[in-house]
Amino acid sequence: MIRALILSFVLGITALLPFPLSIANAAEVQTVMLDVPGMTCKFCPITIRKALLKVPGVTEAKSDFPGKTATVTFDPDKASLSDLTQATANAGYPSTVRTQE
Repeated sequence: MIRALILSFVLGITALLPFPLSIANAAEVQTVMLDVPGMTCKFCPITIRKALLKVPGVTEAKSDFPGKTATVTFDPDKASLSDLTQATANAGYPSTVRTQE
């Protein structure tokens, strides 16, 4: 009975909050494209994707074999561009950040 009252009270209080604090403080994610010229086979993108996903702050990574690129979405408060290029280099595929023209 007491647990039910406490739970009702807590749920009532949280219902008054406009949104969770973690969402309010979340940084905007960034998306960058990396040029990865060393991709030579259809399995290379898998290795690159796995290496990028291990970087703290990376939320999504896609690799494109024909285009020899990787597209990465990450939290800039947790990962830097150099973290991303270092991850691909450590996996055996040096990369550079593609600059917008």
